Amino acid sequence: MSYILLYMMSSSIAKKAIMSVTGLFLILFLTLHVSANLTILAGPEVYGTVTEFMGTNPFVQIMVPVLAIGFIVHIGYSFILTLRNRKTRPVPYAAGNKSRGLGPNHWASRNMLVLGFIILGFLVLHLSQFWTKMQWQQITGGEAQDGYTLVTGYLGTPWVGICYILWFTALWFHLTHGFWSAFQTLGLNNQRLLPILRKVSFVYATLLFAGFTLIVLWCMFF
Repeated sequence: MSYILLYMMSSSIAKKAIMSVTGLFLILFLTLHVSANLTILAGPEVYGTVTEFMGTNPFVQIMVPVLAIGFIVHIGYSFILTLRNRKTRPVPYAAGNKSRGLGPNHWASRNMLVLGFIILGFLVLHLSQFWTKMQWQQITGGEAQDGYTLVTGYLGTPWVGICYILWFTALWFHLTHGFWSAFQTLGLNNQRLLPILRKVSFVYATLLFAGFTLIVLWCMFF
């Protein structure tokens, strides 16, 4: 076990693989999250049914923590790798100079650490405002707050809603680069496939941004 951990910390291939795989965990986690929360547009009964299902279904209860742990590992490991890379050579994230000329991808690749801090900061805020008052209360045997009332009331506050939209913007930049870069790192670097992956990354990140933002705007104005 110690040899495996040492290899993971020293091998550049292992480091990139960990970043890529945990990045895909992040993608799955966000997809599940936005899909469940979009049901809030259908009203309190539908949203309550979905949240109750996610809170009691054994498969979901196992899957969500696993994806969340992958999310946390991805963020923490990215900080470690970025700081180490900056000490040795100024190469941004995984794709390096290959991202030049790719518009937002190039900017995102050079600022992944900054985007990571923004995402992590709002993740902590998000957990403190929602997870601790809903899922954590169920785990500890306390009385969980009504999810629909909590979400609509909190996100319906204008300054909070705007901050969340800025957070989603940071996520968009992160994913437009990180999505296709993860597949490239895992070996899918065919010159005909990469342009397709970049387009898929852009579309996925945009749909995710639109879904999360729609939730916030609905809470603010409806």
